Amino acid sequence: MPPRLFAFAAAVLLVAAAGTPAADPKEKPKFPANRLAKESSPYLLQHAHNPVDWYPWGAEAFEKAKREGKLVFLSIGYSSCHWCHVMERETFSDPDIAKLLAANFVCIKVDREERPDIDDVYMTALNVAGDSGGWPLSMFLTPDGKPIFGGTYFPPKDKKVGDATQLGFSTVLGKVNELMAKEKDGLFKQADKVAEMTNDALARGTRFQLVGALTREMVAEAAGAYEFDPVYGGTGSKDRDFKGTKFPRPSVYGFLLHHAARTKDAALAGSVRLTLRQMALGGIFDHLGGGFHRYSTERTWAVPHFEKMLYDNAQLTELYAEAFRLDADPLYRRVVADTLAFVARDMTSPDGVFYSALDADTDGEEGKHYVWTGEELGKVLGNAADTEFVKTVYGVGAPNFEEKYHVLRLPKPLAEIAADLKLTEAQVLERLTPLRARLLEARERRAKPFRDTKVITSWNGLMIAGYAKAGEVFHEPAHTAAAAKAADFLLRTVRTPDGRLKHLYAAVPGERPAARGNAFLEDYAFLTHGLLNLHDATGDKRWLDEAKALTDAAAKWHGDDARGGFYFTAHDHEKLFARAKDGYDGATPSGNGMVVRNLVRLASKTDDAKYRELAGKSLRAFAGMLRSSPGAAPNTARALDQWLDIATKDSVAADAKTPTPKMPRESSDVVSAVVKLTPVGGQPNRAFTLTLTIAAPFHVYANPTGNDTLVGSKTTVAIVVGGKENDDPIAYPVGSTVKDATTGDYRIYADGTRITGTLPAGVDPATVEFRVRVIACREGRCLLPSTLRVKP
Repeated sequence: MPPRLFAFAAAVLLVAAAGTPAADPKEKPKFPANRLAKESSPYLLQHAHNPVDWYPWGAEAFEKAKREGKLVFLSIGYSSCHWCHVMERETFSDPDIAKLLAANFVCIKVDREERPDIDDVYMTALNVAGDSGGWPLSMFLTPDGKPIFGGTYFPPKDKKVGDATQLGFSTVLGKVNELMAKEKDGLFKQADKVAEMTNDALARGTRFQLVGALTREMVAEAAGAYEFDPVYGGTGSKDRDFKGTKFPRPSVYGFLLHHAARTKDAALAGSVRLTLRQMALGGIFDHLGGGFHRYSTERTWAVPHFEKMLYDNAQLTELYAEAFRLDADPLYRRVVADTLAFVARDMTSPDGVFYSALDADTDGEEGKHYVWTGEELGKVLGNAADTEFVKTVYGVGAPNFEEKYHVLRLPKPLAEIAADLKLTEAQVLERLTPLRARLLEARERRAKPFRDTKVITSWNGLMIAGYAKAGEVFHEPAHTAAAAKAADFLLRTVRTPDGRLKHLYAAVPGERPAARGNAFLEDYAFLTHGLLNLHDATGDKRWLDEAKALTDAAAKWHGDDARGGFYFTAHDHEKLFARAKDGYDGATPSGNGMVVRNLVRLASKTDDAKYRELAGKSLRAFAGMLRSSPGAAPNTARALDQWLDIATKDSVAADAKTPTPKMPRESSDVVSAVVKLTPVGGQPNRAFTLTLTIAAPFHVYANPTGNDTLVGSKTTVAIVVGGKENDDPIAYPVGSTVKDATTGDYRIYADGTRITGTLPAGVDPATVEFRVRVIACREGRCLLPSTLRVKP
């Protein structure tokens, strides 16, 4: 059940940044340096001259909060985040807001890329409290670090957004102070509840232990969990016509390529192929400089959000190389070549390792470095025929960005453009190549977006994997050499004498770069993946030995020997109020998904039973997640498919002794309904009794629930006659009362609940349908809501 949020807190959680115009980036006053000036994070350094009295994450800030009886205000972001920049300019540079913060809060600033463990825990807390989340993440905490409530971006003052009013940060701070003065005990009880729910959410992937076989049926369920846009590719919601933002999902597409090849599923392969082609044609791909922007702001991949992240380009390099191996489309080769040219030019350090990100903004304007006007194109190219040719190739017609700029894209495949021009594809490329070079040269003279030069071990591992895969597939020694150079540097620089890794290689201002920060599971997982790809590309035993050593270290410091799987943080890491065992593949793969893939590969390469058995134990730990949320963990599903190839007959036979249960996912998995009609008032089949069967230990919420915070969860019955809903009264039973000191008492229905009423006079029962909306829960954990459709 949801926490009992105060009315103000609930309002805060509805605040979102999307659609709010950016501030005018005029020169802002320079304030004295604060504590962040001594940090290595570029994101923290961007806030080093705010008037806010910022602390970096650490004991000093929390001890001050405890000593002075203040709440903590936590702000999390990253250096290339557009809305983080807006809030820094608008809100955190406001002296009046800085005074309010100093008087009543201890303020902590965190770079999510340096501390993904902190970001994961508090973003989960925001999600369970009802907000979809995003960055900057703004959270109010108790002095011991428990989350109370929060939001994302806040402007400094209240502002109208359409018909609604978005609360300004000064208003938010005032209301939080008021709650702290009048409802302190309630705030702290709420923090306990949100912390409990956060722990529960972080454990969700491994809560259900598999009793039965690991099967290919589970792989097939995962492969069938995605809805593909049939026109532009990519995954989304068919019910929403696939509208809205679209993110590249390399983990999903890589798994589905593998599954389609194995099962000879031409339709699935076609959906992935359509997606890869549409992304490569769209504006999400930089057609002049190479590489992919973070995501598309709309369905067609045409208009991106312009930041460029190392992890996206790393994974997409490997994905397009894998796709080329299965389908030698020259477009895939060009995408890989152009992406690696971008990485070499803009994202590679003199040491051969890779920087983290390029900002979306330039001089405070999103996309300024990348977009064009028609006049600019003509001026650079200097020739009307060349200009017209470029405009035709890249679909430059009406502006497609902010009503005055053009994001270059290919409006259709190059072969079709060539046919329209009565040329061959090779002729179009021959003419286009020098013109692209001239445009890129001109673009390079523009102001450039900020580059985050910190070196993250995990993301470098993904880039090593991409380079190595490209070297193997395209037989390109330079790509393999780039992967080996980066791997060698990391193994010499971020590995400690006892074989453990550090998370970063970065510099504090005025100092030389150094390895910093405890490694996370993903550092071991992603770097090992890169080393295994290097071994595939070279056959050099060194890379296999190094992969084994890192995997053994991950098992020692992160492994859960009792239940299987791996914790995100090491056993001796700083203890937060919650500890994650991540299994969800998002923008980057989950650490667990990648580790289990590595284990299967190591078992295949070495025939060492310990890796095979550890992989099996980890797969069983996350089998419940594959059952309940099959689309959430494509890397785990991919690993399972490959593990089944190498699992011993004894282990498979032991698995098969017990049938695999289907884990409940939706409320309809545990609730059913039947309707019986009886005579009333001399009319047959007019009274009805609807009986709910609810599998123990689940319950559904009564109607009414007796608790205002649960009003949206109550059980409802709608009588639909001939397609129209009838409004005759329905008699709901009172239900049983559940005592809850934190949330407040509420009422539920258990197995055998009967709901009664009468049908309208003269209605033919054959035209009636009962629609029963239920949410089934147990011990505070709820399944997805369902609407049961029942005919009498």
